[in-house]
Amino acid sequence: MKPFLIALAFLTTTFSQAQDYAKHVNPFIGTGGHGHTFPGATVPYGMVQLSPDTRIDGSWDGCGGYHYSDNLIYGFSHTHLNGTGVSDYGDIMLMPTMGEPSFDNKVYSSTFSHANEKASAGFYSVKLDKHNIDVRLTTSTRVGFHEYTFNKAGLANIILDLNHRDKLLEGRIRVIDDKTIEVLRRSEAWARDQYVYARIEFNKPMNFNKFISDSVSNRKEYSGSKVAMSFSKQVKKGEKILVKVSLSPTSYEGAKLNSSEIKNWDFDKVKKEAETLWNKELSKIEVTSNDKDKLAIFYTALYHTMMQPNIAQDLDGKYRGRDNKIHTAEGFDYYTVFSLWDTFRAAHPLYTLIDKKRTADYINTFIKQFEQGGRLPVWELASNETDCMIGYHSVSVIADAMAKGITGFDYEKAFEASKASAMRDVLGLDAYKKNGFISIDDEHESVSKTLEYSYDDWCIAQMAAILGHSDDYQYFMMRSQNWKNLFNGKNTFIQPKKNGGWDTPFDPKEVNNNFTEANAWQYTFFVPQDIDGMIQAYGGKEKFEAKLDEMFTTESKTTGREQVDITGLIGQYAHGNEPSHHVAYLYNYVGKPEKTKEKVHYILDNFYTNSPDGLIGNEDCGQMSAWYVLSSIGRYQVTPAENHWVLTKPYFDSAKIHFEDGNNKLISKESKFQDNEYIENEQVEKINIYRAAGNDDIFPVPVIMASSKSFKDILEITFDSFHDPTEFFYSINNSEFVMFNEKIMLDKTATIRFYSDDGFGKTSDTISATFFKKPNNYSINIKSVYNPQYHAGGPEGLLDGILGTENWRKGDWQGYQSQDFEAVVDLKEVKNISEISARFLQDQRSWILMPTKVEYYISDDNVNFTYFGSVNNTLDPKLEENTILNFTSNENKGKKARYVKVIAKNFGKLPEWHQGAGGDAFIFVDEITIK
Repeated sequence: MKPFLIALAFLTTTFSQAQDYAKHVNPFIGTGGHGHTFPGATVPYGMVQLSPDTRIDGSWDGCGGYHYSDNLIYGFSHTHLNGTGVSDYGDIMLMPTMGEPSFDNKVYSSTFSHANEKASAGFYSVKLDKHNIDVRLTTSTRVGFHEYTFNKAGLANIILDLNHRDKLLEGRIRVIDDKTIEVLRRSEAWARDQYVYARIEFNKPMNFNKFISDSVSNRKEYSGSKVAMSFSKQVKKGEKILVKVSLSPTSYEGAKLNSSEIKNWDFDKVKKEAETLWNKELSKIEVTSNDKDKLAIFYTALYHTMMQPNIAQDLDGKYRGRDNKIHTAEGFDYYTVFSLWDTFRAAHPLYTLIDKKRTADYINTFIKQFEQGGRLPVWELASNETDCMIGYHSVSVIADAMAKGITGFDYEKAFEASKASAMRDVLGLDAYKKNGFISIDDEHESVSKTLEYSYDDWCIAQMAAILGHSDDYQYFMMRSQNWKNLFNGKNTFIQPKKNGGWDTPFDPKEVNNNFTEANAWQYTFFVPQDIDGMIQAYGGKEKFEAKLDEMFTTESKTTGREQVDITGLIGQYAHGNEPSHHVAYLYNYVGKPEKTKEKVHYILDNFYTNSPDGLIGNEDCGQMSAWYVLSSIGRYQVTPAENHWVLTKPYFDSAKIHFEDGNNKLISKESKFQDNEYIENEQVEKINIYRAAGNDDIFPVPVIMASSKSFKDILEITFDSFHDPTEFFYSINNSEFVMFNEKIMLDKTATIRFYSDDGFGKTSDTISATFFKKPNNYSINIKSVYNPQYHAGGPEGLLDGILGTENWRKGDWQGYQSQDFEAVVDLKEVKNISEISARFLQDQRSWILMPTKVEYYISDDNVNFTYFGSVNNTLDPKLEENTILNFTSNENKGKKARYVKVIAKNFGKLPEWHQGAGGDAFIFVDEITIK
């Protein structure tokens, strides 16, 4: 080699090594604990995630298909979710074996050891103990590449089991020739109707010697709801079999086209190409440190943010739309897997820094989903809307991109779609629009939904300002203030309301159905759109700072429902779940950046480690890692769609962000970090003009004060507000509104409408509350013990005449688990009894099943009971729709008694077909009626 070429080769090698960020990635981070990540091979934003499956039972810690505590591999499937809290994917599973092929996963599975397992960016390998088979995996964007080395001579098999993990709706295997098959797997799990087409190619002829199917067509196509096939070959010791599996969401033809991504059978070449793709993406943020663990944590975090959203179109642009029809993307790339309740907070703001092109593609995908499916995505998965989590946070992603001047999508169409999402009458939005907040009576998770809708509405207002839509700006800015209607100025907590008043008793540490995976502590500070207003509501910066201090120093224990997502507690701050993620940065808004730095660096030091359990909570499609990436380089966007980043002291010696336009930004520990970093552009100027001219403050609704929703004789009612001055106006049963001057005394069932006035012309929304006079004076003695989360207001809730709806999460049902329900009703005197009835609810997906049988007994003395009648359950326990049934007995008429005993037999253990198989069923009961 000539000297010049030697020097050039040396420089090229040095440069390549300098750019090898992929070497720092440890895909095992998050595969233990509750991280729910997977260690297998994928490329940035790829359609294929080729990884081992060690969990097939739908368990919570097996959502990613793998858990580091396991030692058994069932196979290698081509789709996986990164850190979600619900299980799905695991499509097109292959497993190499030897000897007589079997489709029993207890037979074809194999133990393995972590000592014989490796993973890096774009690569995974393991030795299967059972038959001493070495497995290596790598991928391109749409093709998974397997290499199996059989270390013993004999009959080698590759098992394809389409019944792996989730429910198979339709399976098809088409034999093309002895090296090629085509597959359709249509399945149901979290995504109710998922299509995956695949083309599987072997580098050597294989015998298709065994299969399972419901139907065989000319021995060419095998189909049904149970489909599997084995491919076999006699091998010599050390012989390799290579397999390429290309995926498509649209068709066999799409899978064939996509297979052209890998044109050769050179495994190492494909592995190198995958590493090159990762280095290109990971090079967008360059950090320096002498601590190898910190580099591993950072670049694995950045890697995790780039594992999704996933490309969901074929090489020719064809994709499966939300209408389940095939479309062609023109001028953009179509994606899937949008965990927006999580990722709008940090992952999408990160993408606006380092991936503006994909940000525009995501929004174009949103627009197409709106056009083809009627609404923007909430949690979209494989062309299915899962309706998981809350809010309409697509609008945050859109508004943030618009505020930052990102182009490549139609602003007006995006705004139209955003408005449509906000004007629907579902999930509490009808009550929210009418009353200015959501009550427990209206919808479950009422507090969280009110707060997150308020933020999303603020985002829509920012879009309106940019586009010059003044009326829309004013309307949505007013809605963005609705958080004030749930702020209790007396205890300075965001608090749930029921029937127009505060829900009591109130414990801010209690996790219940009024919040989304959180409690009042963790949601009280979620007002990112109006932090100045929040500080003012607390009484100023000092009091707000004291409240923040209290959050971080109070007891690290929650009450109420056990919520597995609430982890990483510092006081009541929970870093393991998203509602808390911005809170440490709020100290900057009260002039205490040193407290932000202290909290942020504590989290960076303690809640992220270079180990399998290195994530304190679910990865949640990159959000947990995006927090780390942004915080470690000293910035966080507390308010996406706002025009600044909140800064703190960087964690690394230096960091350099490389932008798509060729510019870069150097950040060092010596940089100023106490100031906000503003993003000045034309869009921000437009927004600021509207803010300066707007009147967007609301006058909060008053609080109605009453001892209960139902009463026996007379109920006293007053009103309250922490705003001064305030005048109250009310109407009873649609009478004229009058000013409230003294207490109201109700002696019959009535609906009260009311509002408040500040005395200067500003009024609140008008809301209503209904109070029920009890239909009887009965009392009840409940022998069973109800779950404190499901109390329906206490024992009297079963006799108050207020009937629960199919939405049991609103709190009108009593719930009993692992026991029968038994209660005795005292009628207070001997009466003629012709009919006894009790209402029960079934929501089998939530483990709530009808009692198998309800028995009724009567007595004069509450000691000796005689049989009155019984009712057997007739409802199918597999029925998925929430259903209410009256178990009514009237066969014994003309009986007299004072006491009535009700016994409802619990369903017992959940059966094998249930996702919670082996768990204990609930009985949910509401009203007992005696005639």
